[in-house]
Amino acid sequence: MIGNRGTVTEAANFNPDADAQKLREAMKGAGTNEAALIEILAHRTIAQRQRIKMAYKQTVGKDLADDLSSELSGNFRSVVLGLLMLAPVYDAYELRNAMKGAGTEEACLIDILASRSNEEIKLIDDVYKKEYEKKLEDDIIGDTSGMFQRVLVSLLTAGRDEGTTVDEAQAIQDAKEIYEAGEARWGTDEVKFLTVLCVRNRNHLLRVFQEYQKISGRDIEESIKREMSGCLEDVFLAIVKCIRNKPAFFAERLYKSMKGLGTTDTVLIRIMVARAEIDMLDIKAQFLKMYGKTLHSFIKGDTSGDYRKILLQLCGGE
Repeated sequence: MIGNRGTVTEAANFNPDADAQKLREAMKGAGTNEAALIEILAHRTIAQRQRIKMAYKQTVGKDLADDLSSELSGNFRSVVLGLLMLAPVYDAYELRNAMKGAGTEEACLIDILASRSNEEIKLIDDVYKKEYEKKLEDDIIGDTSGMFQRVLVSLLTAGRDEGTTVDEAQAIQDAKEIYEAGEARWGTDEVKFLTVLCVRNRNHLLRVFQEYQKISGRDIEESIKREMSGCLEDVFLAIVKCIRNKPAFFAERLYKSMKGLGTTDTVLIRIMVARAEIDMLDIKAQFLKMYGKTLHSFIKGDTSGDYRKILLQLCGGE
């Protein structure tokens, strides 16, 4: 398992050959037995699913993802195919889709790059190059511009300090510089925000945010909203929120993907698939705390059919 706070955990008495056989049966003949697919795929870890893919190829002589892809459609298909991928492969795939064709899904670039660790970003970068024969950085530069582009390129270097040391004098200096680069002047020197928010370690930044509140009388998030707009505002807010409380960041993204009219399925699917075996338990707890309703009830009310069924399985109990 990738993490230990997931809703998806290792299946006991795991038998990849038997699972491969059941999946084959579920797709044989007319129609597909979706319930059987959900039963298996939503209750195995990513590592276990890789072994099922291998067993399927050995016994059937075909690629499991290809077979499922031609049997299924819509959002349900997107979830199933996402579950079959290794984490960095899924992230790279999502980033590629966000930039392919006309227009860019900036939210995807932000969600992934602002929340992944250095090691995760390096793996995504490697996978992207291998799968798409292009550098992720080049694609991001080709698809974004201005300071937003510079923040993403900085995050992509995977150079954030991941230590735990707080340099007290530096933290006070950082808070002062951010204040002077924003609230205290006409216009905003965004580079200062980038330097501090993309480079310093978590403990240090939490101290910077405290100090910033003292100097400016405002929370850093409030200042970012006042000083920036558009994607740049979104990416800086995402960085601050992930530093403070990553599960809460994802809970808010899920809430916003479902509240009001319509559902932003791309966001809902991406988070449910990517976090299922990392921190979904914490995301659910934060969701309840922040919105007074369960994630389960939100998904249930906002989705339908097999798509709803598989998401509810990934969500775990109420």
